[in-house]
Amino acid sequence: MTTRNADRLAVLIDADNVPAKHAAEIFEEIATLGEASLRRIYGDFSNGAPQGWDAKSLAKYAIVAHQQFANTIGKNFSDIALVIDAMDILHSERFSGFVLVSSDSDFTRLANRIREQGLDVFGIGERKAPESLVAACNRFIYIENIKRDTAPCVPAIKDGEAKGKQSLNHAFQLIRNVVNTTNDPDGWATLPFVERQLGKIYPDFDPRSYGYTKLSDLVRGLGRFDEADANGNFRLRYLEK
Repeated sequence: MTTRNADRLAVLIDADNVPAKHAAEIFEEIATLGEASLRRIYGDFSNGAPQGWDAKSLAKYAIVAHQQFANTIGKNFSDIALVIDAMDILHSERFSGFVLVSSDSDFTRLANRIREQGLDVFGIGERKAPESLVAACNRFIYIENIKRDTAPCVPAIKDGEAKGKQSLNHAFQLIRNVVNTTNDPDGWATLPFVERQLGKIYPDFDPRSYGYTKLSDLVRGLGRFDEADANGNFRLRYLEK
């Protein structure tokens, strides 16, 4: 999935929420969505490097740090600064979408507001991210699916076999729900249709959550759909037995 123009994205990072050790994977994933034209990170860097975001890592990925002093205990000035900047960037009309790198529920309303303006919002965070934030994004990508310090995603043979992966039966139910909305009289749905609808209905749907890199491989791995693949036109349907 890509932004409409597949180009200029504003990347805003919550330094207190996402570890710097995943920076490489995060920016590689962003590159599949568009160009990270603006890269900013927000946090209190006065007492060190929050979550490992030191000067070296910031320079390596051309990230501009926005220092926010914690003047009062219990108040998150970094979140407020990020939101203020996001609104200024939004109204500049220079970008086709935003990438919010955080698992913090505080950014749910921001994501909603950006979408109301007609721009795409991509979230990148950990599985601890609340449902409200996930639902507010056009697409939410879990760091657990892209980080390199886990075993590579390989086809799961049995339901629940891959550690940390979601149930294959869960994937089947979501895909079946979408396939059943097709207008085809014989119940066939094309793979692009299924992929688009999954993204619209379930923002955090990702084949990597189930041990597969592509949706087509996941469908084949489930073995519960009728499949047709003629001239590269992969279709599937589900008929109740």
